[in-house]
Amino acid sequence: MNYRHAFHAGNFADVVKHALLLELLRAMQRKDKPFLVLDTHAGIGRYDLSSGPAEKTGEWRDGIGKLLTARPEPLADYLALVEKLGLYPGSPAIIAALLRPGDRLIACELHPEDAATLKQNFRGALGVAVHERDGYEALRAFLPPPERRGLILIDPPFERPDEFAALEKSLCGAYEKFRTGVFAVWYPVKHRAPVREFFERLKTSNLRDVVAAEFLRRPAIDPTRLNGCGLLVVNPPYGFVPAAETMLQAVQDVLGEPGASSLVERLINE
Repeated sequence: MNYRHAFHAGNFADVVKHALLLELLRAMQRKDKPFLVLDTHAGIGRYDLSSGPAEKTGEWRDGIGKLLTARPEPLADYLALVEKLGLYPGSPAIIAALLRPGDRLIACELHPEDAATLKQNFRGALGVAVHERDGYEALRAFLPPPERRGLILIDPPFERPDEFAALEKSLCGAYEKFRTGVFAVWYPVKHRAPVREFFERLKTSNLRDVVAAEFLRRPAIDPTRLNGCGLLVVNPPYGFVPAAETMLQAVQDVLGEPGASSLVERLINE
């Protein structure tokens, strides 16, 4: 309950997550049938980078700040949307901006103050429902959706020491309820061991058709730093893998430090 994403808005991990999220949304919309987007850890939706917590840490300068200056072509769609929406858009703002008639967003946030701000930011927005509730519990409550199509973004703060274990349990339970859903799970990379163990457990689970799109800003040898991040995608849409490879390479070219790397790895076959 202490985590406040406003301190980290627009940093390198945010831009990786949001650029890949936008690619998933575009892919989902290639079909006309409406779908649900469930954002389990939504934050407040949009962030002022020029004041308050974001300005205090300044993390955005080495993230969205550098990308807006460099403007790499593979990220043109994402960067144009960021500029169009004004204040730095979190995942709910990106999703809400793309909703078509019939599409829905359920955005969940547990922190009481952030949930109140999230509700205010999307008051009256068509197709958007905001809930103050635990994101993992929301997976049980809202799946499967009546639309029978869905994109589920799971982006926990990783404050609790057993977050990977809780994530594994919740993801596998949600997949059992909604096997055709597209699940996108953000994870941090401080050092490799916890991520490697997480992947190995998933390989023995009920999940099928899983890829991991990952960017390491620097080699993951200092566990006290956020050295990289990834987006685990279950049921990736057609074309996502090559698009993600190109986008992550562009992020690496602009934001990478010595020893940076990026890859899209298939963890589990269909």
